[in-house]
Amino acid sequence: MREQTCDVVIIGGGTGGCAAAMAAAKMGKTVVMTEETDWIGGQFTSQAVPPDEHSWIEQFGCTSSYRNFRQSLRAYYKRNFQLRTEAAANERFNPGNAIVSKLCVEPRAALAVFQDMLAPYAFSGRLAIMNRCVPVKAETDGDKVVSVTVRNTQTGDCTVLRAPYFLDATECGDLLPLAGVEYVTGAESQRQTGEPNALPGDPEPLDMQSFTYCFALDYKQGEDFTIDKPRDYTFWRQYKADFWPGHHLSWSAPKHSPVEGYSLFKRPNYFSLWEYRRVIDKELFEPGAFDSDVTLVNWPQNDYWLGPIIDVGEEERQRHLEAAKQLSFSLLYWLQTEAPRPDGGAGYPGLRLRKDVVGTEDGMAMAPYIRESRRIQAEFTVLEQHLSPAVRDKAEPFADSVGIGSYRMDLHPTSGGRAGFYNSCHPFQIPMGSMIPVRVRNLLPACKNIGVTHLTNGCYRLHPVEWNIGESAGYLAAFCLHKGFEPAQVRNDDAKLAEFQAYLSLNGIELSWPIIQAL
Repeated sequence: MREQTCDVVIIGGGTGGCAAAMAAAKMGKTVVMTEETDWIGGQFTSQAVPPDEHSWIEQFGCTSSYRNFRQSLRAYYKRNFQLRTEAAANERFNPGNAIVSKLCVEPRAALAVFQDMLAPYAFSGRLAIMNRCVPVKAETDGDKVVSVTVRNTQTGDCTVLRAPYFLDATECGDLLPLAGVEYVTGAESQRQTGEPNALPGDPEPLDMQSFTYCFALDYKQGEDFTIDKPRDYTFWRQYKADFWPGHHLSWSAPKHSPVEGYSLFKRPNYFSLWEYRRVIDKELFEPGAFDSDVTLVNWPQNDYWLGPIIDVGEEERQRHLEAAKQLSFSLLYWLQTEAPRPDGGAGYPGLRLRKDVVGTEDGMAMAPYIRESRRIQAEFTVLEQHLSPAVRDKAEPFADSVGIGSYRMDLHPTSGGRAGFYNSCHPFQIPMGSMIPVRVRNLLPACKNIGVTHLTNGCYRLHPVEWNIGESAGYLAAFCLHKGFEPAQVRNDDAKLAEFQAYLSLNGIELSWPIIQAL
């Protein structure tokens, strides 16, 4: 078993992990970042989820490095693809011309840009990236983490990583239980948080948001790419949740939806799922560049909520992961064979599973899209009443802000059999107190595992916010190493906090929102 020592160890190479690595390495610190899959980038890449962003993202409301990432994505397409003249001239070019975001790109393009942004630090030896590695053990001494052991999932080889600071950027908060960090999961009760929309009875730690195996499709009308009938197709074809208006595999939309239902392609009064998360609109490219659009399938019909994969036995975890894949394969088969068409027919056999887009043999994303993680018990927890327009005129101002974000309080159906929750939120800040564990002194959360609740996680979990959390965590670790402080000392001393916030501002972190039109 070999050992490696550095300044900052980051467990998890997703969106937050990459942002943290860039920040710490930029400040001259040596960094080791591990990643469970073959691709760094998380939501953007291995999970195949185009960015969910707020409406002001082109002007403000994210870090400068996130904005640079977005512009680099556009430049990647303009540099490497044959675009129509108008598309090439568009400063806000959106390759997918999608509904969900002003910038929807293929996972492979996002991966290329992540690698480019990290290259200066990797080439200099300041950053080491260990793919296909998962944490299996942590050594602690009192209130500090001393080392984390990771195992290569292909070779079985283990490496002991030692550092003064450790960041948990895993999708499920996997380092927290290993290191004995106090954390919570699932849905809190009103008695615990006072949140108007929390559970009225007891908390339910295993009531977590659904997760999804995403996949990519193109469409070649007149051809037949129908897959073999999935093993669990009969189950999913018949499955109907009590809270959903129709069968899971159907065009039924939620009762609160403003449209009559879902459709595959554009249709009046229906929501086009094809355009929803489309990452290639072939009409933006020169003829022949693409023979079809490409879309990513992260739709209501492949949300899996029949059980959680956090804090359950390994056998149960694997069972739910496989069942979620079977649901996604079943959705594809239903689309190809039985989905009602507006012309009265059924099925779109020309839908083709694009395995190359997600980089896997089976065509499913390398990792499931995880919406809810373990969350640290923090010095400060963000609650619904800090953000909700039903409670206040604007979001609670946080003097210890380390960034900003904006998104709806969007909870998908849960493993507890609940329909989910959807509510607007004021543009908000990220308080440093939500990133400080109540006890452990040298571990920081670097993605959606901060001090939020089941409800407020719904607006703090999206791409630009996760990036900001990770980037601020990387800067905080570097700042503490440089100054000889600990994170809690920085937060709880006015002078130290002001110095750190100036440090963040200097490095392109927006700490407060400009005056904008109220929601």
